[in-house]
Amino acid sequence: MDLNQRKKQIQDRIAELTGNMQKISHDLDQPLPADLEDQAIDLEDDEVLEGIGRANLQEVRLLDQALKRIADGSYGICQKCGDPISQARLDAVPYAQICRHCASPD
Repeated sequence: MDLNQRKKQIQDRIAELTGNMQKISHDLDQPLPADLEDQAIDLEDDEVLEGIGRANLQEVRLLDQALKRIADGSYGICQKCGDPISQARLDAVPYAQICRHCASPD
């Protein structure tokens, strides 16, 4: 995959995650039901949604960093050893900053 395709893939993923976060924010803004049991269930659901929202936000941050690396020419180069990061790894984790070898525990 060339860098323009990779950039588009990353931008599309950011747009998807941003849309998800907007839906989560909307759901969290809904008033609680009057019934106490329903309130308890809604509060538990809200905790799950907040966790998903935090995970989405973290992925967006990592993807934004990947776009910056594409712009400055360092995308796909391991930040530890300087070797290229495999296309398979970038396909699986487009925001990868280190190669598979450096990511593996010794």
